[in-house]
Amino acid sequence: MNLAPVKGSDDRVITDLSQVGSDDQIIVISGTTAETYLTKNNPEIKLQKFDTYAAAKSAFENGTGVAWANDNTEVIAFAAENEGYTVGIDSLGSADTIAPAVTKGNETLLNWLNEEIVKLGEEKFFHADYEATLVDTYGIEFEDTLVIEGGGQAK
Repeated sequence: MNLAPVKGSDDRVITDLSQVGSDDQIIVISGTTAETYLTKNNPEIKLQKFDTYAAAKSAFENGTGVAWANDNTEVIAFAAENEGYTVGIDSLGSADTIAPAVTKGNETLLNWLNEEIVKLGEEKFFHADYEATLVDTYGIEFEDTLVIEGGGQAK
């Protein structure tokens, strides 16, 4: 899982979770990997939970919380589009990949797909695709945080 807490003021960017004070709150979306990770690994941190992205974003913009923890793509884009917000931690927890799925038992398709992902990774296809389609949204500085080449064997 990758999370990126964002501080709403460039003068107090949180670069380490130890900077979150005992009275501070981090905004999360209920049921996300951000909530699960922080609850399990940092139970001392108070979470302000919201059911929707719109409610969380609005609360954050209005000064609730010292940071917003969510999937990287969400907060990186938010910080890029909103002056005064900075991504302080660009990777927190383990890296999760987004991958295609196949019907259980379809070994032929599963094997082909796994082999194709490895081949594309060797060609740096996913980095090239990021540069062609997403660099304007997320920036070149986050490419290696967001792109994982080569895949792995699905189970």
